[in-house]
Amino acid sequence: MATRKPTPQTVAFGGEVSRLRRERDLSRIELANLTAVTRSYIAQVELGTTRCREEFASRLDKAMDCSPTLAEAWEDLLRSAAYPRFFVDYPKAESTAALLRAFEIMTVYGLFQTEAYMWALLGTEQAVEARLKRQGILKRQHPPKISIVLCEPVLYTEVGGPAIMKEQCEYLAEVAQLDNVALQIAPTGRHWGLGGSFNLATQATGEELLYMTNARGGVTTSDPGDILPVVSMFSFIQAHALNVSESNEFIRKAVARWS
Repeated sequence: MATRKPTPQTVAFGGEVSRLRRERDLSRIELANLTAVTRSYIAQVELGTTRCREEFASRLDKAMDCSPTLAEAWEDLLRSAAYPRFFVDYPKAESTAALLRAFEIMTVYGLFQTEAYMWALLGTEQAVEARLKRQGILKRQHPPKISIVLCEPVLYTEVGGPAIMKEQCEYLAEVAQLDNVALQIAPTGRHWGLGGSFNLATQATGEELLYMTNARGGVTTSDPGDILPVVSMFSFIQAHALNVSESNEFIRKAVARWS
């Protein structure tokens, strides 16, 4: 992995690696040999100029007999580094939600994206891994109810090429059949009253967290004063979007369009 500018998270994690290594009187080359990497890679991790993978944190734990110290540090410090600062709180709320709602203007809803679509859209292994991790929600024993509205252009805006779009639309048609999913398409030609896309996670307790895009990236809030207008507008959008059956047919037409 290429070196990059250190972040507070990578520096903190690297400092913990360095502390544990020194406590065990290991040199960087010795730790490198124990973990099957180069000395320079150990140096990059310790200096915070690279973000190691979760699997490597576990290897460090095993090599220094300190499990699960570094695996937990990776989870606490580096998992969130896969997300933009303004989004970092949302995946945690999403992972435990009983209900997920989203309105997407430009791209496919993140939990419904294929890996190929992710790569074309995001372009980095770190970001793709983070999104794939989020998709584990769909495989929970008791997955959340998911209510999504996609604007029509999402299906026809080319991301990565026709083959990727065909696969993506086929996957949307498949996901739309899940019992816990309500997927609707909002046709073009209407202003929907929202300045950007949004994701809303609702817990079984009724607690809610809203992530909404804006010109500067996005904002995450749990303020009922911010959430209530969005929920109200989402109900309006659902009422005026194609119903689920019509939306399924619309998605199938998009598959044919990309074939």
